[in-house]
Amino acid sequence: MSTIPAASGSRLSTPVIFAFASAAIPAAALGLVLGVYMPRFFASHLHIGLLAVGGAVATVRLIDVFFDIVIGWGMDRTRTRFGRYRLWYVLGMPILMLAVYELFNPPAGVGVGYLMIWLLVMYAGISISTLAHQAWAANIATDYHERSRVMGWMQAVGIFGAVCLLLTPLLSHGLIDPAKGSSMSTLGWIVMATIPLTTLLVVAFTPERMAAETKKQAFALGDYVRTVTRPTMLRLVLADLLLTLGPGTTGPLYIFFFHDAKGFSPSVVSLLLIPYIGAGVLGAPFWARVAKKFSKHRTLQIAAVCYAVAQTALMAIPAGLLIPTSIGMFAVGFCASAFLLLVRSMVADYADEMKLEQGQERAGMLYAMVILTQKVGSSITVSIVFPILAFVGYNAAEGAVNTPQAITGLEMCYLFAPIVLVLVGAAMFFGYKLDDKRHAEIRAALDQREFELAEAAVEPLSGTVPATQKG
Repeated sequence: MSTIPAASGSRLSTPVIFAFASAAIPAAALGLVLGVYMPRFFASHLHIGLLAVGGAVATVRLIDVFFDIVIGWGMDRTRTRFGRYRLWYVLGMPILMLAVYELFNPPAGVGVGYLMIWLLVMYAGISISTLAHQAWAANIATDYHERSRVMGWMQAVGIFGAVCLLLTPLLSHGLIDPAKGSSMSTLGWIVMATIPLTTLLVVAFTPERMAAETKKQAFALGDYVRTVTRPTMLRLVLADLLLTLGPGTTGPLYIFFFHDAKGFSPSVVSLLLIPYIGAGVLGAPFWARVAKKFSKHRTLQIAAVCYAVAQTALMAIPAGLLIPTSIGMFAVGFCASAFLLLVRSMVADYADEMKLEQGQERAGMLYAMVILTQKVGSSITVSIVFPILAFVGYNAAEGAVNTPQAITGLEMCYLFAPIVLVLVGAAMFFGYKLDDKRHAEIRAALDQREFELAEAAVEPLSGTVPATQKG
């Protein structure tokens, strides 16, 4: 566990990156449950209506929006011997574990109020830990392409955690199945056991760079407003929102679509997520390499077009064909793996630009903005898609028989929304200027300034007496 001076261009060892990325294992498993299984658990197993579940999630996410901004601001102002991001990351873990216990082990007869309270606590813990982890990643990797490598590892390791969750029906011989409400408590205990183990790895083996700052830590509203309203950041925020909304719309619909429209059993439906999520293990490093040749924003646009093609092909596969559907899911997941990886890496590049201009660290606030878009995006998907399903007459109750019209409405939601949203998100990067050449100039200027500040800091040791001590 160490706090080290800032340095640019150094390549992190693979063991260090793996230890740091291990935090993505419980985060990805928890995100999968929240996005795919938890809405269905409350709607069907606990008999809370679709509209009530969608409204609860949307309300909690809107409240949580302000929490992210406050935490990001506080994180940027923190300087301790234990580190800046390391401290916040550790603080978020107990909050997260408590919420996991309460949501995955709800008492009988709970209602919307219980769901809202513990979702709020859950997302508070997720905000703190995720924001600290992503800002910490930008801190330990300062090179344009090294950031893609670190973010790629984080995504790949997270995918491993999600795949392990999906394999629980096979590994447990059917005793644990995420698609069954009776398994939710066991899944919660698995996540809670993983969190302290990965936290220990992250804290013990990951350094944190503490760079000198040219200005004192003071709240300057104008600086923050300029930081988040610059055209570069607005592009990143809007694109991230749309790229989150795209694949995100399929999450709450996933079990309904593949069970009722494609004719697969619940156990097979869970297994079909393995090629989709597992594709990121290959997709993340692939897109990171492509970005070295075409830059991050161009690579993201290429991936978006490929995603649209793959999603269309998946829809065209006839119902009940397991192998072709698995291949289609792999293709969609492979393309989608580029979105989070590249946007998060570009946010780190923009944080460097703002640090050069304003003289202070703004990574916490900037990552709060893009995490905010994830939360808004996921809340919109549930609160919009579920009412649409109710409007077309789709019945989400276990064992319900739906009309052909309701199934058609389900299919249209699953097909068109992701494609349109992803393509519009990719279009946001036409005219984007912060490429590898521009970032190299920014890093060179930052390194020079930090070297000069470090030199000035040690000058009194050479015999110069500060003016305040004379006479």
